[in-house]
Amino acid sequence: MADLLPPLKTEQADEKVDKSKLTCPVGYDEVNREAFKTLNPGYFSGFYLNYCPSLYEDKFFIGSTIVPGAYSGLGAYYFNTKLTLIGRVTTDGTLTTKVKAVITDKWIVKAQTALIDESRLFDTLVSFEYMALNYKAQFLLGSKGLTAATYIQRVSPCLSLGGELFWASVPQKSGIGYVARYETDKMVASAQVISSGNVFMSYVQKISKKVSLASDFVYNCFSRDVKASVGCDCDISRFWSRVQGKIDSNGVAYASLEKQLKMGLECVLSASLDHKNKDYRLGLGLAYGSPPLPSDDLRR
Repeated sequence: MADLLPPLKTEQADEKVDKSKLTCPVGYDEVNREAFKTLNPGYFSGFYLNYCPSLYEDKFFIGSTIVPGAYSGLGAYYFNTKLTLIGRVTTDGTLTTKVKAVITDKWIVKAQTALIDESRLFDTLVSFEYMALNYKAQFLLGSKGLTAATYIQRVSPCLSLGGELFWASVPQKSGIGYVARYETDKMVASAQVISSGNVFMSYVQKISKKVSLASDFVYNCFSRDVKASVGCDCDISRFWSRVQGKIDSNGVAYASLEKQLKMGLECVLSASLDHKNKDYRLGLGLAYGSPPLPSDDLRR
């Protein structure tokens, strides 16, 4: 029987996956970034105004945001190939700062703080990220005794696998997690499992360069709570517009329309329909200028 089967050649097996040609994967916290961008463009209700012009060669911005009846805020942004600085303050007492520094081609340091005056909450997170040829490792330190470490590696041109360890003293908890991401030119699929019982899965199908369909699924093995949503993203560059929409497992439908007007002005329409609870919301936003925020906005 053994004579009928061709001998296994290790040289041929090694040639199938040349690790020296594998690229660095996305970060551990970005495995579902395509689905998140499609399903969560930033739906809102009410009205807001945002003015954020560039003051120096698209590197330095100062902006203001007004939400009538809610709050107003000021923000400053600085972008460089090696350094990114972001600061925001609002009239409701919230102050946030974010820093991203590229130390070398392989080392990146990120830090962010948030202060909420009313509840006097102070949150801090610092991360150290190392990028190698085909893997990324990250170590995080945060307030309330948070310590975490993540690792993700590309094991084939399409598949990346990773894991994480975390521990917090307030409240005292610890856990582990695993993640997998499979991507091609036409689709991206990801799955994440955490020891707390949460299971996250997402899938994005790229119909064309301008149209994508996405879905996500969240399940807790202990409480057996289930949440899911499906949505689409359509970039109509011919009309300087972008349309996004989704519907979740609760029957709530969302839609968003971004329209680039003349002279750098952007108009954003947002709507949500909840027939079950008879909750209908509509939002309108006007913005002039926008800083080129990175994909993760310096968030973990």
